[in-house]
Amino acid sequence: MDSVTLLYDEQERIALAVSFDYGSKHNKREIPFAQMHCEKLGIKHITIPLEFMTKYFVSSLLEGGEDIPEGHYADENMKSTVVPFRNGIMLSIAVGIAESNGLSYVMMANHGGDHTIYPDCRPEFVEAFDQAAAAGTYVNVHLRSPYTNITKADIARRGKTLGIDYSQTWSCYKGGEKHCGRCGTCVERREALAAAGIPDPTVYEGPEEQ
Repeated sequence: MDSVTLLYDEQERIALAVSFDYGSKHNKREIPFAQMHCEKLGIKHITIPLEFMTKYFVSSLLEGGEDIPEGHYADENMKSTVVPFRNGIMLSIAVGIAESNGLSYVMMANHGGDHTIYPDCRPEFVEAFDQAAAAGTYVNVHLRSPYTNITKADIARRGKTLGIDYSQTWSCYKGGEKHCGRCGTCVERREALAAAGIPDPTVYEGPEEQ
């Protein structure tokens, strides 16, 4: 939801969209939607493989990791979904791509709800990475993260204004045929859509979740 909203929100400023296939359990569900929305908007989209992460990193989010926990992001067990320094690694690659193409900034769609358990989504990380990117490039690439201090519900409200069809997005960390409705990102998705007054178009597992 977050990245697709940012894509539409900033489409006039986006020259290239990048997905990373890093072996997460939901990559195979997310990436086709990213490609579809980029094609719709006429934005070039590339996918960069990062297979090494499943081999060397420990996270329940990755293929081969432990089961994805269920519950709210505020729950302690959700920390198992952290992929160590994921955003730092992916943004570093994006900065290199930006400088190679003469582009002046990279963007990510982190938001306030991520701050509890994801260190590389917090304002202090965004500020530090922005400074490092500018200092480490000849073209002074900057990091733009416009959703850092707003909630996912705020993002959903923005998406509602933009007319985004959220049925054409994927959130569930488990990466099954349908959203599980019970993992942290499913719970947050449902809460955000409800707060924004958007009828939930998501297909969940089991009749009780419809």
